[in-house]
Amino acid sequence: MTDLETRVVAGRPGALRRAAPALLGYAAVRALGLLALALWSAARDKSAYTLLTARWDSLWYARVAEGGYGYEVRLPNGDVHSDLAFFPLLPWLERLGAAVSPLSYADTGFVVSLLASLAAAWGVFAVADHVYGRRAGVCAALLWAVLPVGIVQSMAYSESLFTALAAWSLYAVLTGRWVTAGALASLAGLTRPVGLAVTAAVWVAAIAAFGRSRSGTAARGALSAPHAPAEGVRRVLGTLLAPLGAAGYVLWVGHRTGQGPLGYLDVQAGWRNGFDGGVSFARFVGGKLTSFPSALAGVGLIAGVALLLWLYVVCVRQRQPLALLVYAGIVAALALCASSYFGSKPRLLLPAFPLLLPLALALARLRTSRSALVVAGVAVVSAGYGAFWLNGSGPP
Repeated sequence: MTDLETRVVAGRPGALRRAAPALLGYAAVRALGLLALALWSAARDKSAYTLLTARWDSLWYARVAEGGYGYEVRLPNGDVHSDLAFFPLLPWLERLGAAVSPLSYADTGFVVSLLASLAAAWGVFAVADHVYGRRAGVCAALLWAVLPVGIVQSMAYSESLFTALAAWSLYAVLTGRWVTAGALASLAGLTRPVGLAVTAAVWVAAIAAFGRSRSGTAARGALSAPHAPAEGVRRVLGTLLAPLGAAGYVLWVGHRTGQGPLGYLDVQAGWRNGFDGGVSFARFVGGKLTSFPSALAGVGLIAGVALLLWLYVVCVRQRQPLALLVYAGIVAALALCASSYFGSKPRLLLPAFPLLLPLALALARLRTSRSALVVAGVAVVSAGYGAFWLNGSGPP
């Protein structure tokens, strides 16, 4: 254990007790969202549980859990939707849960998402608490809960699992636990393609830490840093572990398809997913502006992108740790600049929780009664929107 780790652990007695307000608040917000979904779905004679566990991507994950990879759908336009597009960690957990319990694959996916969402909220709290203090940490977890598409956190999707792994990997980076950071980054890479953002954050932070250690050793003398070699070994091991999950799965897909190392890109192309620098998204927004009332949606999209960019600039100006800036920047860039289904972009941005830290810090500076009122109001709106959304177009 490094001196930094000792200081952090000693300064955080009763980690669960410290995070309890954030976790309880998060659970209350998500319970409100599920209640709103249940009531709305019942009024429309639909099953809320089916919407959460047996629609859209949930079906693909459960199918992989049940029968392994190899299923695909060929559309009339020639597109091929292959289950190889879905990373394996969530299906593995669904298969494990179904093997050791009476739950179905879909049931297990729902349970995994519920537990992972709590772990993610705790990780968001831990990161914000470490950077800005406990009050900001609580606000960050609550803000992540009340996002407009926060209902996805309770679906049998991989967003909650990925965010939990990413948040705790970033926390491990911030507290100098390099091997833990690399192992969690590797698991994140087995969960979603955007796992490369976690790997990049670990790498950049490790390089920066190496530079600081070299300059510090030169200034103080080698004898003043007896733990530096062991710290360096852990740092290198963490950076080596970080990409293994994503790289292993992508290479396996390339081997299975016979398309080589870039075979996964061909799989994604079958879903019309790719990276075009935001050209397709810009055209989509521009198309909205050509008529009324769709122009209102176009203006809303432009405002949303402007808000994201502004938040990132604020994150930079507030000197967030480099790992958080790299991670959030890559997650946001991949979400906004991909040519995938445009309705998925808000969901794809869910893991970019560092962008919420400026808002959490501002909320933390308010009086408790005012901040509670703001969160409660937004939670009600979010719950209503989530219920409306899943009973309408919903994900994918």
